[in-house]
Amino acid sequence: MKDIKGNCLVAQSGGPSSVINSSAYGVIKEFLSLDSPFKAFVGLYGIKGILDRKIVNIEEFSKDSIEALRYMPSSALGSCRYKLANYEDNDEDYIRLIEIFKELDIRYFFYIGGNDSMDAAYKISKYAEILGYDIKVIGVPKTIDNDLVETDHCPGFGSAAKYVSNVGLEMWFDINTYEKDSIMIMEVMGRDAGWIAASTGILQKLVPNMNQLIYLPEVIFDRNKFLEDVHKSLRNNNKLLIVTSEGLKGKNGQYINIDDNCYETDAFGHKQLGGIGKYLQQIVKNNITSSVKLSEIGVIQRCAMHCISKTDLSEAEMVGRASVNYALEGYTGYMAALQRENHEEYNCITKLSKLEDVCNKVKCVPAHWINEYKNGVTEDMINYIKPLITGEVNTLGEDGLLRYKDVGLFR
Repeated sequence: MKDIKGNCLVAQSGGPSSVINSSAYGVIKEFLSLDSPFKAFVGLYGIKGILDRKIVNIEEFSKDSIEALRYMPSSALGSCRYKLANYEDNDEDYIRLIEIFKELDIRYFFYIGGNDSMDAAYKISKYAEILGYDIKVIGVPKTIDNDLVETDHCPGFGSAAKYVSNVGLEMWFDINTYEKDSIMIMEVMGRDAGWIAASTGILQKLVPNMNQLIYLPEVIFDRNKFLEDVHKSLRNNNKLLIVTSEGLKGKNGQYINIDDNCYETDAFGHKQLGGIGKYLQQIVKNNITSSVKLSEIGVIQRCAMHCISKTDLSEAEMVGRASVNYALEGYTGYMAALQRENHEEYNCITKLSKLEDVCNKVKCVPAHWINEYKNGVTEDMINYIKPLITGEVNTLGEDGLLRYKDVGLFR
């Protein structure tokens, strides 16, 4: 038996994904497999819920409920966007957290989330170290945006990429229905990194005659060049699919929208985006053709469980299980990252990345993975995304709907 020093606590934060619950499942199952007298707890609604003592012993739930967790879409444990202050400025939340950890004998804390969650995990690990409280804090990566550094990719991204690419393919067939000119604009998520939009470049490999333009936040958006791109594309083929990330920026570094300064911000100061598709639709209508439609994919791309990637689901569980083992080995202040092995056949393993090297940084689509015209992607991007969207998981029941079990945890 491994030397286990106390109980564990797992929580989720940030936006949901199709596989975030698979990571929670991995943590819980791995810890329970140790067959120790110690307990696994889940924190509901992230750090905010933990501070409010919304903490549940996993023993309260049946084995069937725990098994169902792996295939549940969205964040079963609940989430939050609660920003922990720097403990040098205000340590009130940290004092309260440590009190709760001591009360429940929490010696292992696993926080599943994206950039802001990794920042919270890092702060908690550092404060516990300063206080001398022995707790191992491990960040478990999750974000459909795929913008965490120090990991090849993020659990959640592969399934989101698979979903939007399939939607894009279906849209392409739709706009080819009629003989007349037809343009479809598809707006997807991506505030500062365009991984989701870029992933749809795989469609050009699948459908060689596809007429597609892709616009990413990594490239400064130029209105005149965009119109030139559309004009040129329509001369080659009067059907066109335009995929855009929501976070396009102009030369001034500001997000582009029909109305200036119309964005709200969240607790972390992040702009709540949406609207670039309408802007592109309008300038195409005003300057090129009125035959242009818009599809804003919206939040469904975050947790479309009916179109999940088997690779993504498996790797999400893998990082959850690996996080437990890293913590038991004595590591704290790290993230369980994914590392792609250099083999002919795709394979991914886990590695440790320091949280201080991960938080408050953004991994962008590499410049050499964007084509020379800045309106598409290269073969490198296609090769990168291909294995991440593969594999099928049958999540539908005989009635044609998602197999869903009300596990009750969960809120």
